[in-house]
Amino acid sequence: MTAVPTPSSPPLASWRIAHIALDEATILWRNADVEQERRIAIFDLIEENTFRPLRASEAGHQGPYRLLLAVRDGRLAMEIADESGAPLEVLVLGLARFRRPVREYFAICDSYYQAIRKATPAEIETIDMARRGIHNHAAELLLERLEGKVETDFATARRLFTLICVLHIKG
Repeated sequence: MTAVPTPSSPPLASWRIAHIALDEATILWRNADVEQERRIAIFDLIEENTFRPLRASEAGHQGPYRLLLAVRDGRLAMEIADESGAPLEVLVLGLARFRRPVREYFAICDSYYQAIRKATPAEIETIDMARRGIHNHAAELLLERLEGKVETDFATARRLFTLICVLHIKG
């Protein structure tokens, strides 16, 4: 869902993530491909995103926001702070519904990385289409889980899912 400003609301430019970090204690770098995915997702997310935490927004905090993603007690913790780093809220999402999409995404990514080294362009394209399909489905699932908590868009949800995958490497 995309946020629509009203005359009394802040501009859309303030409803965004200005800084994002992953809990270093949660992450175990698996390989260079995963590290590259993480860097790209963070870069793309900071460049363009829509993110409006509803409780913080309703309390008058307009953003932009700082976001820390972590896995704690088997749940995704999204620690949201204002631009100066003052904590605003922590959203906690169960990860059980994401286990299968994360597993499928890792499997298809492994196939994709192997294919780009030795497969034909048609084979690579087929695997990439499957990879995008899994990624899109997981982004839709994340949008559902964030409904009523955060207004965001599909592209932001896709990039957040990539980062959720990076957090799952250790688990």
